[in-house]
Amino acid sequence: MGEKILMKGAEAVGEAAIRAGCRFFFGYPITPQNEAPAYMARRMPEVGGTFLQAESEVAAINMLYGCSAAGKRVITTSSSPGISLMSEGISYSAGSELPMVIVNVVRGGPGLGDIAPSQGDYFQAVKGGGHGDYHLIVLAPSTVQENVDLMKIAFDLADKYRNPVMVLSDGLLGQMMEAIELPDYIDPNSFPHKDWAADGMQGKRKKNLINSFDLLPEGLEKMNKKMWQKYIQAEREEVRFEEIEVGDADYIFVAYGTVARIIKTVIKSMREKGHKVGLLRPITLWPFPTKKLQELANKPNVKLLLDIEMSFGQMIEDVKLAVGCLKPVYFYGRQGGMVPEPIEVEEQMTKLIKEAK
Repeated sequence: MGEKILMKGAEAVGEAAIRAGCRFFFGYPITPQNEAPAYMARRMPEVGGTFLQAESEVAAINMLYGCSAAGKRVITTSSSPGISLMSEGISYSAGSELPMVIVNVVRGGPGLGDIAPSQGDYFQAVKGGGHGDYHLIVLAPSTVQENVDLMKIAFDLADKYRNPVMVLSDGLLGQMMEAIELPDYIDPNSFPHKDWAADGMQGKRKKNLINSFDLLPEGLEKMNKKMWQKYIQAEREEVRFEEIEVGDADYIFVAYGTVARIIKTVIKSMREKGHKVGLLRPITLWPFPTKKLQELANKPNVKLLLDIEMSFGQMIEDVKLAVGCLKPVYFYGRQGGMVPEPIEVEEQMTKLIKEAK
């Protein structure tokens, strides 16, 4: 880590991927993340990498499939409708146990929507998006610096679990500029050899076959069970979250990404007025910090939880599953690219506090 520089979020993602040892980018332009492929188009040749603009998102995700199957670190960036087009290929990649990083700079929806920030793709990212029994590991940054910091983690998790990892950003985090520190470069040749990869036999081993199917139900069930063991391990070892002022909190916000930044402002304001409020911010949306939420909900002093999202309420389903009947869970959200203001969030919590007394 060195001197701080000012960088746009989407460009920071690209530079962080390069420094994490990635030398292959395949994608297709879509706002509000076009700065990422534009940046990679310039930077990849400078570091001996490959940038290729595919003819569509469908083609791009299948290029990632082939590149990952050859044992390389590979990334794509897109935004909501583009990710929808990639969903079949993402399912194929998960079924073939192929590591890759997919960045979704979420925009307003559904349908064509707009280019404003949203969190309406939570279900798509966390609940599957494509067909079949699989999970993506999903990371949710809340700052441009975290866009950078989570990139190496994303590639490392992808390799560790041989599974696609999605970084769920949004249009605000993609477009805003912040001062960041960039990590040192990792040599792409320093990674351990992937003995499962289809990277040339050279007479040294039997051929590796990479696919996502077994025509016999017994075989496909065995494959599914093998994948599920990885997910159980990830749920045990990879949960990440941030706690803000939860130690003595009577009232707890739950939020991720851009919204969590807003909540931090709200907490400062409400604490100055004597309200003991705190924030639990999931960093891994999957695996979800279920046990931590249960722990907080079990505290005798905690009265309620308020989930805030830029959607009609998607993460709240996981919050409610975690909390169960231990404490009431409420929701407030804005949709269609609207970003909640700190004052309206504070008003919602203040109202609930008054009703709870």
